[in-house]
Amino acid sequence: MGKLFLLLVGLVVLELTVMIEVGSVIGALPTVGLLILTAILGSSLVRSEGLKTLFSAQQKMQQGEMPGREVMGGMMLALAGLLLIIPGFVTDFFGILLLQPWLRNKLADKLIGSNQFRMQMGGFHQGAQSPFGPSSSDDHLGQPKQGGTTIEGEFERKE
Repeated sequence: MGKLFLLLVGLVVLELTVMIEVGSVIGALPTVGLLILTAILGSSLVRSEGLKTLFSAQQKMQQGEMPGREVMGGMMLALAGLLLIIPGFVTDFFGILLLQPWLRNKLADKLIGSNQFRMQMGGFHQGAQSPFGPSSSDDHLGQPKQGGTTIEGEFERKE
């Protein structure tokens, strides 16, 4: 948790430093306008790339294949959108990098090959290297048991 905090503080300091430097060269108003422009253009690019990824995933599912690369690419596109909306030139740079299909595919293949994520017909399941170990509904290999017990019931919310 401490490393994440330091990373975020470092990112904020870096972003502010870059914005101040850019603002001192081109002025404050053009800097703000440039940040707004990158957010607008970035969100439009994320939308178009997201639609391409969605169509590709639909094609793979129609062919009976698992769209693992497309799902990972979609998550990276969501991260790219977040990075492009956050004001700053450094985050915009990384957001634009994640918009590149070749880089997304390479990262997706690496993540899928790392056995951290696996696609199954029911959706995502953490790989065998889960940091939490197998749950009570998992077999000895960390795989979900097939044919478990379903308990039906009712509940009432009291406020």
